[in-house]
Amino acid sequence: MTAKQFYDWQTGGGTDDVMRLVDCLERADIAWCAIGGVAVNHWAEQPMVTQDVDFVVAVEAIERIVSLLEEAGFRSERFEWSVNFKGRSTVSIQLSTEDFYHDFPSRAVPADVHGILLRVASLEDTLKGKMKAWSEPERRQSKRLKDLADIARLVEAHPHLWKLLSDDMKKQVHPPEKI
Repeated sequence: MTAKQFYDWQTGGGTDDVMRLVDCLERADIAWCAIGGVAVNHWAEQPMVTQDVDFVVAVEAIERIVSLLEEAGFRSERFEWSVNFKGRSTVSIQLSTEDFYHDFPSRAVPADVHGILLRVASLEDTLKGKMKAWSEPERRQSKRLKDLADIARLVEAHPHLWKLLSDDMKKQVHPPEKI
């Protein structure tokens, strides 16, 4: 079973939704990148299946992308900090509109995640995004714990990131063997 087949099996056909998303973003020829768990999967040593695809686009392209994704068959729902999309699978697609992420697309890198070619946030931006999510006390405990695990996975794979962790975070994550 290929990585893409495994992802498809885990997400009820999510490969098609993600590839349609990527196709829309690439055809629009705008700066964009995946963030969150998808980006962590690119940078960590062992990928984990996630049914969420979080991404950001250049601010001036948000409304255009919403329209393009709706035209491609995605249903959208707007929230204060995001626009969420649903396709045919169990994959949840979320366009973050938070200012914090606006510069991430300018530093994006090409990646192969679960056999799907896309753009992901840079290593440092991926860590910053996970640190931000972990530090939000209103997030559910289960989500914060996953964020912490993602931070640990990134530091294990890239020990030099240890120095970027806050003191509070260093109390939660063991230092890597090699720094």
